[in-house]
Amino acid sequence: MSGPTTSNPEIAGPLDRGTAEALLARADVLLAASEFDAARAHYARLIGFPDPAITGAALLGTGESLYRLDDEAGALWSWEQVTRLPENPSAYPAWRQVAAARVRAGSLRAAFDAYKEAERRAPAQDRAEIASRLGWLSKELGDSRGAGRYFARSRGRDRTPIVSYAILGITVVVSFLALQPEGSDLLRLLELDKGLGNGEWWRLVSPVLVHGSILHLAFNMYFLYLVGPLVEQLYGSARFLVLYVLTAATASLASFLLGPGPSVGASGALFGLCGVLLVGRALHRPVLQGQQRAIMSQIGFLVVINLVFGFGFNSLGGNVDNFAHLGGLAGGLWLGLLIPPIGTSDLPLVGRRSGGGMPGSRTSQVDAAGTTDSAAVVAGTNAAIRVGGLAFGLLRWAGVAALVVVVFAAVVLGGGRHA
Repeated sequence: MSGPTTSNPEIAGPLDRGTAEALLARADVLLAASEFDAARAHYARLIGFPDPAITGAALLGTGESLYRLDDEAGALWSWEQVTRLPENPSAYPAWRQVAAARVRAGSLRAAFDAYKEAERRAPAQDRAEIASRLGWLSKELGDSRGAGRYFARSRGRDRTPIVSYAILGITVVVSFLALQPEGSDLLRLLELDKGLGNGEWWRLVSPVLVHGSILHLAFNMYFLYLVGPLVEQLYGSARFLVLYVLTAATASLASFLLGPGPSVGASGALFGLCGVLLVGRALHRPVLQGQQRAIMSQIGFLVVINLVFGFGFNSLGGNVDNFAHLGGLAGGLWLGLLIPPIGTSDLPLVGRRSGGGMPGSRTSQVDAAGTTDSAAVVAGTNAAIRVGGLAFGLLRWAGVAALVVVVFAAVVLGGGRHA
């Protein structure tokens, strides 16, 4: 049976695990209370303990204490010792601290290498932030291509836009089949016609899968190839699918209520994606890379020129469904107001915070306040921000739900027009 544990750092002789864990817990409390000298004394007693996890935590805490006591060199030495131990839970935060210290010292290449080590060990929720820091360092080191890759990764844009390509492929196959002489039944099944008012609800979305000609299909699919991946990379695959389906529905609704008759094509949904991008760019100012910037800069012009062409062509006897274009665009503008792009916030500061700590460290929460009294105020503020963010998020999705209700209600109320 083991004896009673103690958190007295002056205890002599080898430590058993219970005593070591008690000392470590007490040191963490002292560090959080800004008792840095006392915390350092507790951590120092644990250095050399046989378990690398405890020694690593002690060295990490020693570094934090020294850093808060303005001993940057001693702090860096302690953090580097953690990275030389066998793999342990403190290795990841230690590599981050080493990287941040290298940034403050102006050693950007060494900082980049340290962040690469941190990236290998980072938990899923931190990977975007680490990628963002690597992007910033790559840019500072003159590697613009690498910076683009890391910034894209930080916002979840390094993945293949599989939903965009899947929609494109399915649309090509279905449209091609419907354009064959024996495909007339398929065309009638999917096109937008008066059946929508009779409860054939799939016609709100199915018209995007069929087209009036090969040229019509080719033009829309090229547009989808340009715009779809950009929206999916900015908003994520799930949100992109929601945006595409809902803008297709608002386009079909406008055409159903105001258009002259049966309608096919994905252009209404594509106008909707353009509306999402226009608002998203204005409100959220997402960080874009070369080709993304080139496409985004032309979205407004493409919308205007296609609307002008559509109305002009119809004045000459053409058959462009401008109401679907306008309905999709309106739906996209509304959804762009409600649904933000995914990804992390802007690159956080990599240096010392006002209280002396660094993001991601043991002391980061205390750093934000500086004292235990002000920490309570900051904690209350952060809680209020979280609650406000949750409320705003619920409000956003309530706006999306309201759009769905409006679409269905308008179809029901407008069904008599096609009776």
